Amino acid sequence: MKAVVTRVNSASVEIDGKINGAIDKGFLVLLGVAQDDSEKEAELLAEKICNCRVFSDEAGKMNLCLEAVGGSLLVVSQFTLFADLKSRRPGFSGAGKPDVAIPLYKRFIELCQERGFTVQHGEFGADMKVVSENDGPVTLLFDTADWKK
Repeated sequence: MKAVVTRVNSASVEIDGKINGAIDKGFLVLLGVAQDDSEKEAELLAEKICNCRVFSDEAGKMNLCLEAVGGSLLVVSQFTLFADLKSRRPGFSGAGKPDVAIPLYKRFIELCQERGFTVQHGEFGADMKVVSENDGPVTLLFDTADWKK
């Protein structure tokens, strides 16, 4: 699994002209699932993201996690994170097919909720408009493949 995580002051996702999910302070998570991912990757990614200390403490240092600042998550499916960019037209064969990706996308959301966070989300496979006010900006790339040893 891959995730592009942006620290935001606010973010929202719109589908068919209607807001489907919106948060204030927290993380906008663009989440991609690979064909060979499993619940293990979802668990590891949720743990890493929910405990990532990138919010400023009283000294201005990035030392606080999402929980410490009362933050939320907006999770948006993003199969294009697995694009093969060798040619001018990206290929997406590395992205998980819906039968793999949808359950893992939903499981990631559940795992974050089980940690006590408010989680808003997009809709898998929908044409979505995402708006965010980045804070910092702070944007991080998480890739569970980097943690497999």
